[in-house]
Amino acid sequence: MLRMAMLALCLGMLFAASASAQTKGTIQQLNDKWDTAFNKGDAAALSAMYAEGAYVLPPGHEMVKGRSQIRDFWAVAVRQLGDAKLTTVDVQRLGRGAAREIGAFSFTTKAQHPQPVVGKYVVVWRKIGGDWLLATDIWNTNK
Repeated sequence: MLRMAMLALCLGMLFAASASAQTKGTIQQLNDKWDTAFNKGDAAALSAMYAEGAYVLPPGHEMVKGRSQIRDFWAVAVRQLGDAKLTTVDVQRLGRGAAREIGAFSFTTKAQHPQPVVGKYVVVWRKIGGDWLLATDIWNTNK
């Protein structure tokens, strides 16, 4: 009986640890890492935050699939935009290994007369191995 209780306790702690990775604070830490990579112009670091078969669905642009295409997409974007800031608004757990995040973003254009770019996004995070990676990324601007 004691052995079963200990097993149940251990399993409960394991599931709680898995769920705690899907908290708003944890996802915001991942977004802060994304912001840092973007603001450094590091498209390789950005693409490493995406699952191997991830999708990026930018407005007014063709669908982007896979890390190499995602890296190429962000390599262009980091030359055009700066001052990235992602803010987690809501995180919903989608099972043990997935979460849906809704957030807001802001950037500043790198044009001669910089302009703010603000909007919202939805992403799906997947836990692959021990890492939370972006699986689907879609956004649009407020204007």
